Amino acid sequence: MTKAKANRAHKDRLFRLIFREKKDLLSLYNAVNRSHYQNPDELEVRTLKDVLYLSMKNDLAFLIKNELNLYEAQSTFNPNMPLRGLSYFSRLYQGYVESRKLDVYPSGKIILPAPRYIVFYNGRKDLEDQVELRLSDSFETADGEEPFLECRALMLNINFGRNKELMQGCRKLYEYSYLVQEIRHGTEDGLALEEAVDRAVDVCLENGILKELLSVHRAEVKHVILTEYNEELHLKNTFEEGREEGLKEGRKEGLGTFARLYVRECLDNGIPERTILDSLCTRYGLKQEIAEACLKAAKA
Repeated sequence: MTKAKANRAHKDRLFRLIFREKKDLLSLYNAVNRSHYQNPDELEVRTLKDVLYLSMKNDLAFLIKNELNLYEAQSTFNPNMPLRGLSYFSRLYQGYVESRKLDVYPSGKIILPAPRYIVFYNGRKDLEDQVELRLSDSFETADGEEPFLECRALMLNINFGRNKELMQGCRKLYEYSYLVQEIRHGTEDGLALEEAVDRAVDVCLENGILKELLSVHRAEVKHVILTEYNEELHLKNTFEEGREEGLKEGRKEGLGTFARLYVRECLDNGIPERTILDSLCTRYGLKQEIAEACLKAAKA
């Protein structure tokens, strides 16, 4: 099994790298909301620095006017994004209350910014331009019973050629989509991933795509892309291998195999136990007790 070689503790994500400047993030916000804000200083970045998911921070969180926005980029379809969003928002609101020294105990109501959760999807699954995911769809409730808790995520398909109006509204998002598409073209042509990335970057520079970023930070961008692709493929293959062997054996040995192949890899790469359990439950749909058993078996 080949491990991703990048230093996980210091890597960034391409999406966050492209939109790290406030002016670019504001342009993305305006395109999503069809608004026309002009002053980047009105935007207050609140991206969490201590909430990790498979060793990666949540992509972008920011305040503007009376809204608390959470933006994430995803290359795989994950119906559990609302559950992740709920976890992120709880920490974001906790930070908001603490930073403004708000007291939650008096009888007076605390006014909070309204949450908006946007997921930018560029995976290979054929999705509509917009898909709304709801946390309530995961609840086991009696017929007709309305849950007391909700978290919605709006998933926007940003594969090249989709959501054209959105792309027209934000040039950087269009260019991000273009780069990803070019990398895919390279791999489909039989190039190794590193060669596909190099060719994609050359094509982008020739066509003025992400020119400022790629001409100055080419090595950094290449490192980020290779790390993302390697980690995604590595974890997927590890999980599938362990699951197939476990299903074949149908005994405790199967659970041990899965734990050894997947959880052990995560532990060896310094991923926190809490994050591993979150991954097993929310990303792969394992029950909490099974996830905990996998972790215990791997540590034995």
